[in-house]
Amino acid sequence: MKAQGTVFKYGDNVDTDVIIPARYLNIADPKELAAHAMEDIDASFVKKVKPGDIMVANRNFGCGSSREHAPLVIKENGVACVIAASFARIFYRNAINIGLPILECAEAAERIAAGDEVAIDFETGVISNLTKNETYQALAFPPFIESIIKSGGLLKSLKERGI
Repeated sequence: MKAQGTVFKYGDNVDTDVIIPARYLNIADPKELAAHAMEDIDASFVKKVKPGDIMVANRNFGCGSSREHAPLVIKENGVACVIAASFARIFYRNAINIGLPILECAEAAERIAAGDEVAIDFETGVISNLTKNETYQALAFPPFIESIIKSGGLLKSLKERGI
């Protein structure tokens, strides 16, 4: 699996209430819900994001409420991967469960800037900043997580395996 896109960059402690504000959680349609992603921290995000783009953040991305809506709206907006120095554990699990690739890499989180073009090889964990001609090493996904992501999430993975 590979991804390549333009970076949207955020800081520390981007919580789930910022990723998708609670006032929209009564919206059932994922596309309509996704139209409100990041609006309290980056009002232009949904207007500018293109399929394949990458989110990069510093520490503790996805902290706060344990809502699966947060990684869902990121994925629904076409983001190919979220890279952060660290993730809140519940966000990490929710992202994998819905098939959103996420990578922890402090060096990448520090060095990559908004607007950089980044390529990711998920099998090796290599993150290439094409703008700065730099590479960073994240841990590659273990095979079972890679299969969940390739399937589009945990439930789809289980169905494919007949479970």
